Amino acid sequence: MDIRSVDLNLLVLFDTLMQTRSVNRAAEAMGLSQSATSGALARLRGVFDDALFVRTAAQMEPTPRAQQLAPVVRRVVQTIQQEILQSPHFEPAQAQRSFTVLTPDIGEVAFLPGVLRRLQHEAPGVRLHAVSRARAAAADALEKGEADLAIGFFPDLQKAGYFQQSLFTTTYECITSAANTALGERLTLKQYLAVRHVVVRPDGREHLLERFLDAKGWQRQVTLELSHFMSLLALLPGTELVATVPQDIATAVGRHIPLRTLALPFKPPPLQVQQFWHRRMQNDPANRWLRGLFHEVNRREAGARLPV
Repeated sequence: MDIRSVDLNLLVLFDTLMQTRSVNRAAEAMGLSQSATSGALARLRGVFDDALFVRTAAQMEPTPRAQQLAPVVRRVVQTIQQEILQSPHFEPAQAQRSFTVLTPDIGEVAFLPGVLRRLQHEAPGVRLHAVSRARAAAADALEKGEADLAIGFFPDLQKAGYFQQSLFTTTYECITSAANTALGERLTLKQYLAVRHVVVRPDGREHLLERFLDAKGWQRQVTLELSHFMSLLALLPGTELVATVPQDIATAVGRHIPLRTLALPFKPPPLQVQQFWHRRMQNDPANRWLRGLFHEVNRREAGARLPV
């Protein structure tokens, strides 16, 4: 017998006849006419080359072949109903699984603490794996399912095939050691370009501010380039270095070392922080829950800063 020739609806009819032992009651249970049910029973008999159900004075009785098939068909029908046709769902309180989130080191400091507190109470079996990837690799990781979300500034993901959701908009400011007395309370553009800068390029890539400065033709005096924002904790104290960073960086670094914060002598471009996911995961219940949690915990109103 070729499985392609078997109509699964016939198995449902078989299972219903085993329970009702009546063509009329089977037709009513399946929402079919009696003639359609009789026709389906004829096809079912042809598939198995057996009468399967024989009319007696009281009801339709199964043949030995039907009795042999009954438990197997019951399992098949129940599997289809309970495991294949059921709408997918995700129960965070019972879940035992891991999610991978792409985010730079500052994202680990800014976005994860609030989420972890929620997981402790709402989904204790859920584990997070935070990793950093270059922009080109981020798209590939989401597409292949190696990562569930990307959170931060990922302009390369603003394209077809990826969904995005805004978390907040922030801007840039200057930070330097609190012991740096070489600068006044305000910076002029000339001073800004002349001071010694430390620049952070996660994964060696340029960022929005650098493109803005290049477009203006403004060249800074870059003394040090770093790959990780949190390295500023060790490198700013005791120096006159200045770093131009997103406000969240300034807040996070200021939690650990004394800082001076200076406004920029120009209006910097706004920095849109978003979360991204591949279109394959749009209707996945687990991914929908995860991105909903990150959005709820990390969404901010315009102008709001990361809590100190």
